Amino acid sequence: MTDRAIRAADEPVPVVELVDVVKTYPAFPPVRAIDGVGLRVNPGELFAIVGQSGSGKSTLLNLAGALDRPTSGVVRIDGDDVSRLSDARLSSLRGRRIGFVFQQFVLIDGLSALGNVATALIYRGMPAADRRARALAALERVGLGHRARHRPGELSGGEQQRVAIARALVGDPSIVLADEPTGNVDHSTGQQLVQLLHDLHRDGATIGVVTHDLAFASALHRVVTIRDGRIESDSGTGAPQ
Repeated sequence: MTDRAIRAADEPVPVVELVDVVKTYPAFPPVRAIDGVGLRVNPGELFAIVGQSGSGKSTLLNLAGALDRPTSGVVRIDGDDVSRLSDARLSSLRGRRIGFVFQQFVLIDGLSALGNVATALIYRGMPAADRRARALAALERVGLGHRARHRPGELSGGEQQRVAIARALVGDPSIVLADEPTGNVDHSTGQQLVQLLHDLHRDGATIGVVTHDLAFASALHRVVTIRDGRIESDSGTGAPQ
């Protein structure tokens, strides 16, 4: 029986839940990057994780996105404890329930915007025509339907980031996690991306952003501040941990 099944029927299942999570990396002495963190993200949230360089925010993102397993504690995605999943099932969970947006865009130069977005659906067993149709719909959702045939080198930095966001959204994941999404764009483009995230959130997307940009973070609905591997404050709960 999964963690999801044993919850009370009327209790909402968080999209992501961390319970007393520790992440330690081997070194001399060992580095405790995350130190007893608890975090709950409910469906429909738009939040930021902020902190100085080395605070643990990227490690926290990797744990929340099931890219890494905790040293101790529990990480649940849609109610499923990732520590109980095989590598194959964990990979499937990431592919179906989590969309990732990276600072460097990570687009394939030889493919069009449409092709880049459609790649996120390759392992779904979906016919090519259906993949293209869904990819085009995702590009239209981020305002780039008219640029679907253009390759990354023909797009601006902001447009490339929108393609990356469309790729993260195309599979209808439970949550989209973005790592410094405004890090490689200018201020004006960054403001447009903030507006896009708000628009997607109003459409029902659950979105988490790791950023060092406090102005960007303050425009979101919830801000989680991490320092030295611990959550220092969380505007979603009003109480430090």
